[in-house]
Amino acid sequence: MNTRQRVCYIFYKLSFRIPLHWYSLKFIRCTDFFSGRNGSNIFLVPLLLLCTAASLSLAVPAGAVEAPSQIAGITLGSDVKSYPQFTQSNFMKEVVITDWHGFRKGIISYGVCKHLDTILKIDLKYEEKGKAFYGKLLEKFKQRFGEPEEWKGDSFGVILVWKWYFTDAEGSKISLVLQHNSKNSNETIGNIVKLSYPDKIAEEQRCFTEMCDATRKEAAGEGETVQNDTRSSDWSSLIPR
Repeated sequence: MNTRQRVCYIFYKLSFRIPLHWYSLKFIRCTDFFSGRNGSNIFLVPLLLLCTAASLSLAVPAGAVEAPSQIAGITLGSDVKSYPQFTQSNFMKEVVITDWHGFRKGIISYGVCKHLDTILKIDLKYEEKGKAFYGKLLEKFKQRFGEPEEWKGDSFGVILVWKWYFTDAEGSKISLVLQHNSKNSNETIGNIVKLSYPDKIAEEQRCFTEMCDATRKEAAGEGETVQNDTRSSDWSSLIPR
């Protein structure tokens, strides 16, 4: 690569960082600047260099920007109790277990409203995460519970999901899921079993929503004042600062 080509290559790379549109220069190729094919090109080269330097100088160094710490009126490091508008974080609370009887990790979800402190959902990840082990589990599940009632996996064999549905002695619906995920990063990798009360979870969510509405109105003091205030928005709320 000769000197002329090397300089043109630099111009080419810099053009992706320059916010200006030099429409007046588009009809002239970079190599023509040095070829002598255009009589006035010798004046355009310094102009191009000047515009490049000016454009790059417009960028603000990251170190010169003040680090943001809040957005939408919520500040990092502040006391959560200073926001009375906040309600419960979710309609179910969760606890995490690890190294539990052949399972690497588990999430236990329980109610905070209608089914207070009652475990409504159990998600457990097996220590063994291979597909062969999933096949053995599936056979064991079929022997114990019969053929699954629903397939929820994909058609590529990446996520395998079989579901069973039951009704216990008290008339409560129970859902059982056996899942294998080999590489979908949006799901937990490995073999997972899920056991839950779907109807009770729905009841818990409705109860939680009603509780949140009541808490919001109580915090407002006057009807929907707080709710309306939190719904208002402008650019100062939408951009971190």
